[in-house]
Amino acid sequence: MTEQSSARLATASVSNSPVRWTAEHVGAIRLEASIIAPLIAEEDFARLGGDTDIWDAWPVQDEDGRPARIADGITLWMALAARRFSDPDARHDHARIHLLERSGAQWRHLGPVMPDGFSPGSREWSGSAVLAPDGVSLTLYFTATGTRGEATPTFGQRLFLARATLAEGAGGRAFVAWHGLAEIVQPDLAHYMATEGGAGTPGTIKAFRDPAFFRDPRDGHRYVFFAASQAHSTSAFNGVVGWAIEQAPGHWEILPPVVSADRLNNELERPHVVFHRDAYYLFWSTQRHVFDPTGPAGPTGLYGMVSDRLDGGWRPLNGTGLVFANPPEAPAQAYSWLVLPDLSVTSFVDDWGPAGDGRPRRFGASFAPDLHLELDGATARLAC
Repeated sequence: MTEQSSARLATASVSNSPVRWTAEHVGAIRLEASIIAPLIAEEDFARLGGDTDIWDAWPVQDEDGRPARIADGITLWMALAARRFSDPDARHDHARIHLLERSGAQWRHLGPVMPDGFSPGSREWSGSAVLAPDGVSLTLYFTATGTRGEATPTFGQRLFLARATLAEGAGGRAFVAWHGLAEIVQPDLAHYMATEGGAGTPGTIKAFRDPAFFRDPRDGHRYVFFAASQAHSTSAFNGVVGWAIEQAPGHWEILPPVVSADRLNNELERPHVVFHRDAYYLFWSTQRHVFDPTGPAGPTGLYGMVSDRLDGGWRPLNGTGLVFANPPEAPAQAYSWLVLPDLSVTSFVDDWGPAGDGRPRRFGASFAPDLHLELDGATARLAC
């Protein structure tokens, strides 16, 4: 059987009905010490320098999800970046993907990943990046938002991939010879809302973004998971996790959503899958203010589900979906958590420090201290 025919058989049983994440799940959340992240203090992080803010980040990874080792313990990372603004929310209208080099606890900022004018959007939002076994050939999956050259930012989002080659020069490592720019999939309007044009504020924008690569270790099939919005919903809070499968090299097929938070939550952001102890763990980030205000609202935190297969059977971790939350005294201190195969968790520092003291917003704009998970079936907790 060919890989292509095997992949088609693998999608034949995919359900058109996603697993529901519901108000009953969220209403059962009880904050306990094992699911509250440590408080971030000023000495726990440092800006990368200059006037550049960084947020959503991901490693240049091997196909198994681990950060690719470049040389002597060095890994490369990508993050969204923009110049510093007095209003941190303005950064979303200027976001570019930047390259960073990590060696232990040290970070080196290497500048924009893609050359000016290459991306089809007016800005670039989150994605993932995979380095081939040859150690130099890169595939970047990313969100192109808006349209190149537009005078006023719009919020249409498209999923793209592009290819490049890792090179080392006098200015440091860089990805060069960009080529192969291609849209991965378009929304299947039977299941996903279109996002073309329009405007919006953070938390209300409809989603078709954040492609996260996952190679299934059981059969080798390649997927991307992404944040999206459910079609034909009667609610403004209609976030879903979508996915697509690569049926043949360069040919992707969009699948119906795998998880739905319709009538509960507007944004299941940066969804991604980790395979651990023969189980699949699907994680996403969300914020308190994007829950439907007429129902229960969970804290800003990392959420997830577990299953023994990718195409269904998902169960909320800890019975509620909440993996861990920001501490109540600093409810917005970090965001955009990414779980790696070793169960370490990276994120960025958002509005850190005690809340409710009348102070201006303090946007950390840098990497938060790493956390680490313990997973045991449907139970998830922070490692001590």
